[in-house]
Amino acid sequence: MSTRTFLYAEIQVSVPFDKIDWPTINVAMKKEAGLKSKTWLSGINNHTIGGFYEFDSLEHAKAYAEGFLAAAAKQIGGSLSVKLFDGEIVKEASAGIHSPFFERVHEPA
Repeated sequence: MSTRTFLYAEIQVSVPFDKIDWPTINVAMKKEAGLKSKTWLSGINNHTIGGFYEFDSLEHAKAYAEGFLAAAAKQIGGSLSVKLFDGEIVKEASAGIHSPFFERVHEPA
């Protein structure tokens, strides 16, 4: 079982990002189990909103996608797309390219 899962989510909706009440959403998201971080994303020229999330487990990421995200997409009348990624298997490769999600690991000589 992965102890680090990344979630990419996108909601297709016709609402510019500056019209999204992200401060209120951030407060609600902080209550979700296992959520370690989120980077908000706003599609260029298409009003798509989304994010890149880090969770402490696959189970918490799935629960978030099926619960909080699905409800949010429904509430704003958008179409939700979600993808999950194993964060442990990519640790060394990501640290070697200065990912902010990973501590530096020993680089091969």
